[in-house]
Amino acid sequence: MKNKFRLLVFVFFILINSNNAQEKTKRVLKDEQRGITVNQITDLINSQNFVFYARFVEPMASRHINVEGENYTVTYTTDLVESYLPYFGRAYSIGYGGDGGLKFKGKSESYTVEKKKKYYLISTTVKGENDTFRLTLSVYFEGSATLVVSSNNRSTISYTGEIQALSKSE
Repeated sequence: MKNKFRLLVFVFFILINSNNAQEKTKRVLKDEQRGITVNQITDLINSQNFVFYARFVEPMASRHINVEGENYTVTYTTDLVESYLPYFGRAYSIGYGGDGGLKFKGKSESYTVEKKKKYYLISTTVKGENDTFRLTLSVYFEGSATLVVSSNNRSTISYTGEIQALSKSE
């Protein structure tokens, strides 16, 4: 009887220790994946060559709108910023027959990157044909991002999505 009890206790301790070892392995793997992602995000931010893909639009006076799959983007390169985003909100001064979205392409007048505790804060100003746009992009270390766009002629709007590396064809 004593041998069975000892064997049972021994098996119990082995099972507990193997479970703890597996949890540590999962934790280590998660940290490694996060480390790779953080390094990739840091490299993208430093290269100034990436694309923000909008998944949700959050107008100031309305609920969020799902635009996933519509390919709404803001492309950041070292020499210019190109935006193809929808706009839902109040426009104060827009020309007749305006296209209705935030579609502009221009040289970034100021591009600043500030590293926070859990994200990067990227601010830039772009002059379009008829307006000046201030873009504030918060890029979190797991790859998600929030873009806030304000301008002189429209109310502020925010977008939630993710950033990815700029592909060769873009």
